[in-house]
Amino acid sequence: MPNIFSGVPFLSRGTWQDTRRVTEILRKETVGGVLLLIGAVIALIWANTGWSDSYHALRETRIGPASWHLDLTLGTWAADGLLAVFFFVVGVELKREFVEGSLRDLRRAAMPVTAALGGMIVPAVIFAVINLRGGADALNGWAVPTATDIAFAVAILAVIGSHLPSALRTFLLTLAVVDDLLAVTVIAVFYTDEVNLLYLGGALIPLALFGIALRRGFGSWWLLVPLAAVTWWLVHESGVHATIAGVLLGFAVPVARQVGDRTIPVAEHVEHRIRPLSAGIAVPVFAFFAAGVTVGGFTGLANALTDPISAGVIAGLVVGKVVGIFGVSYLVARFTRAHLDDELSWVDVLGVSLLGGIGFTVSLLIGDLAYGAGTVAADHVKVAVLCGSLLSAALASTVLVARNRAYRTIRAAEQVDEDGDGIPDVYQR
Repeated sequence: MPNIFSGVPFLSRGTWQDTRRVTEILRKETVGGVLLLIGAVIALIWANTGWSDSYHALRETRIGPASWHLDLTLGTWAADGLLAVFFFVVGVELKREFVEGSLRDLRRAAMPVTAALGGMIVPAVIFAVINLRGGADALNGWAVPTATDIAFAVAILAVIGSHLPSALRTFLLTLAVVDDLLAVTVIAVFYTDEVNLLYLGGALIPLALFGIALRRGFGSWWLLVPLAAVTWWLVHESGVHATIAGVLLGFAVPVARQVGDRTIPVAEHVEHRIRPLSAGIAVPVFAFFAAGVTVGGFTGLANALTDPISAGVIAGLVVGKVVGIFGVSYLVARFTRAHLDDELSWVDVLGVSLLGGIGFTVSLLIGDLAYGAGTVAADHVKVAVLCGSLLSAALASTVLVARNRAYRTIRAAEQVDEDGDGIPDVYQR
């Protein structure tokens, strides 16, 4: 371990190329996060008015061909279909991170990866301890508080006007990327009851053709969309959650391909086209259908929050994420040669750790998978995820706003370009 962590300061700003890529991603996620919040708020208001029946009726409306087992409710289409677009972007992003991003260098990736693992394990343990008496049914939701919603988190940063320096933004994005990878693994392994290997194996054929087409330069929508749709349907029929198809398709996208003397950044182009669809439509619509829980006034809210499942989710998000991310980061730095960058302090790590407690999209999805959409337990999970995320956001805002003056100084230094070559001087030292 000392060899992995030595030589690279913890929370260093990295390269100019990495900083530009992270800035672009977070800018798009900010817009998506705002739309996500709008969709969730509309659903919550609608579901708690006199017209709540119409909201639930809309969510339970079935469309699709029954002969293909696709006569699904709109809520299910949002969770299984639209979220596959979100997970496709996750897959592309993961591949880019491993090939050309912050995860390509084991020394630089070691700290955020171990912190993300801590941020998954500790919330799960806290949830399990609180729900031990509830039996296996209650414990089935152990993974709900393990996920971080990067769009929600950066939307909060935009609202509070925090000027996070590039090192903290990169650390937050890397945490979220690793978090997404862990969440995908959890969904595939722990929330799949039965697997039809024939359908799952069949999905490999259109999946392979999808990747080959992109590698050969065939990027037409009329070819790629049908291949992606067939892959999604076969995975859906296999019993594995259909969103996993999105991740597999994302992994199939080549990072780049060579055409003569030119290198074409295929993954970057694909992500540039699909991310607005994911952030602007897929995730907000999912939030609209997933967040609409009829609370039932103060009595219903009290019943929801006193449920051990809700207590486990809130404690996992608010306490578990901080203990996991901050605690592991501190212990790794304490017992290895890793050290904080001179411009930052452990308070900054605490602020980012609190942002890690903002869970939404994947947390709501796992809640429905664990307890069944529309059940009392699933509804309590929604209330808990919202409350825990808002509390984490409030605490993170308090810490980060207090550091804004220092962040402005760092960001100002990161924009100085005295030689006028388009690259800030701090990235050339």
